[in-house]
Amino acid sequence: MIKTGQIIHNRKIDITTYEGASDSVIVEGILYDERLVETFRPTGDKHPPGTVHHMIIRLEIKGSKLIVEDIDVEMPTIPYEACLETLDTLNQLKGMPIVAGFTAKVKRLIGGRKGCCHLLSLLTAMAPAAVQGAWSAVIREPVAQETYLAMAFGRVKNTCWVWREDGPLIKEWREKANN
Repeated sequence: MIKTGQIIHNRKIDITTYEGASDSVIVEGILYDERLVETFRPTGDKHPPGTVHHMIIRLEIKGSKLIVEDIDVEMPTIPYEACLETLDTLNQLKGMPIVAGFTAKVKRLIGGRKGCCHLLSLLTAMAPAAVQGAWSAVIREPVAQETYLAMAFGRVKNTCWVWREDGPLIKEWREKANN
């Protein structure tokens, strides 16, 4: 059994979806990294505990195709001023749909030395939450069964073990769609 000791670091990611204008939703992701112990810089200087990263991404997601319409990035707390140079790196995601392959494409575009690994971590956590939030916005009102099933197949098929294409749940939903 793994045993734990003193807490030394904590990362929190919080993702919330809001109503947007017309057929859009706003997905807000917040990342906090808290260092909970005193640390030392390479110079030997002591650094007190506290917030290392506080970053916010807001995505406006449009329509049933889940297009990234707009993106806003804030970095209220960062360890280095040079981190601010990555604020605009996410702008290239405008117009991109959140579909299968989104995370891989984002990693190619802004991963590694092309961007900020913390923004990338937050953004890749936000993508599945954006799908869930957009879906929640759609089904706040009754939806025709055919529309519901078509949208569900387009969004959840092969996203996990339960929703695998050859699994019992997809089979059951297909049978409902054909009745």
